[in-house]
Amino acid sequence: MGQSQLVIRNGRIVDGTGAEGYFGDVAIRDGKIVAVGAGIEAGDHEIDAKGMIVAPGFIDIHTHYDPQICWDRLATPSLEHGVTTVVMGNCSLSLAPVRPNGSAKLIKMFEKIEDIKQPTFAAAVPFSWESFGDYLDHIRPGLGINIGALVGHSALRYYVMGSDSQERTATDSEIDEMCRLMEEAMAAGALGLSTSYVDIDENGRPVPSRLADMREKVALCKAMAKSGRGVLQTVPYFIDIEQQLANIEELGDISLASGVLCSVAPITYSPVAPENWKRSLAKLEEQQKRGAKVFGQSMPRSFDMNIILAETSFLLYGLRKWDRLMQMPLAERLAGFADPAAREVLVADAARMLPLFWNMLIGRVYAAENEQYLGRKLCDIAEEAGKSVPDMLLDIAVADGLRTEFQIRNVIHADPEMVSQILDHPLIHIGASDAGAHVTQFCGAGDTTDMLERYVRTFGKMTLERAIYRMTGEPAKDWGIRERGTLQIGQAADVVIFNAETVGRGDEIFVGDFPGEANRYVRHATGIDKVIVNGAVVLDRGEYTASRLGQII
Repeated sequence: MGQSQLVIRNGRIVDGTGAEGYFGDVAIRDGKIVAVGAGIEAGDHEIDAKGMIVAPGFIDIHTHYDPQICWDRLATPSLEHGVTTVVMGNCSLSLAPVRPNGSAKLIKMFEKIEDIKQPTFAAAVPFSWESFGDYLDHIRPGLGINIGALVGHSALRYYVMGSDSQERTATDSEIDEMCRLMEEAMAAGALGLSTSYVDIDENGRPVPSRLADMREKVALCKAMAKSGRGVLQTVPYFIDIEQQLANIEELGDISLASGVLCSVAPITYSPVAPENWKRSLAKLEEQQKRGAKVFGQSMPRSFDMNIILAETSFLLYGLRKWDRLMQMPLAERLAGFADPAAREVLVADAARMLPLFWNMLIGRVYAAENEQYLGRKLCDIAEEAGKSVPDMLLDIAVADGLRTEFQIRNVIHADPEMVSQILDHPLIHIGASDAGAHVTQFCGAGDTTDMLERYVRTFGKMTLERAIYRMTGEPAKDWGIRERGTLQIGQAADVVIFNAETVGRGDEIFVGDFPGEANRYVRHATGIDKVIVNGAVVLDRGEYTASRLGQII
């Protein structure tokens, strides 16, 4: 064996197989792991990992970095949380295939569903491609992170059927054309297909994938499976548990008919419907007994989020009067929310959201008169003022030019006793982060460090070895992410080195670093020493290096 280019020494190796950690060294050459254990000779470069955990790079199977990767080949801040591979194109949305001059519909769907705004697209997403392979070729140069790309069913359907994709089922010839494109995309490097049972477009209409019948879904999955791999990811109709269960059963039918693995996200715990997660897991188990491969996705973090009326909020989609104002330019939006004549109607419209409004905390404020409210509950402020909660929210927001940060904390998916049972279930994959989407409402990046910080170290609900396996070896194996996920000879050298006693996801901060003068939330991890992608250190103690060896996987 030739001399290794990089040797990681003295760390505790947790190799991503679920096996107990052990002390040893890891040798890397030409982007691959060439030796693991003791007695490894000196390398060209060495890293002393004493006191650290050495693990495979984490895999995030549910992101929406499709637009961001066009200008940010590092998919920040996911790398900072030890993530070396992200799967994007979830929830039926991808940026290809797309007709020449036909990007407007895709932009509007991304804007509505993923909260990525049109000015950002205009500034940094060129749409210089047409086929899915063309898109992959566009993003491939300079990648600092590995990318697994799903073909969005809504994008594919719209490409073939145009506006009819939201009107009817497909003809045989249209299905044949979609299947041809799907096979072409898989040959070009796609990882699978994503669809949706719940999402709506900018006009409140079901996205194209929701018009597909079983004939079309099975045909696409069979076309995908010809490549020898492929996953179908979807979002269920989570608004109604009975429909969600029916969606899971249909995924079982699709899996049995095509042989592909189906993934449904998210499975969460809510105190409003405390038995729904159990029913969903029971339905997954039922599909497994049938012989189907259907898995759920869940995330460790509490489903905390922020509402800023100057930005976007999917929580307000169901409030017709509020949502209509949220679509307007900022000056008109402010005038609408400030209009005394509209206040009674807006307050009445918010009645169904009172449980969420009631528990809001006041985060950032801008007007001097609002400084007294920092960190306080909105319901307490409203009671003191003798006003309704929505009325008080609007008073505060208008005074701040709609920039007030209203925080929803520890309501959904927040009970560690319940959530740990979901996370530990064998038919659940750690996923559903939504990193890269909803960026003005929360930072999805950081689920990996949150898992280690809270469910391993603080709550003690999972061993370090099992948590790492669930974020590395398991998704790599089940999702067909080849040669990744474990620290074994011959595997790609994707490695994260971290301090198990200090690793954490960091505080959520609001920054203005998106193209098109847009804002987003980010988190900067703690305790991550180094992140290595295909043998090169890409993150060193929180600082990005010049290494860019990421691949389409």
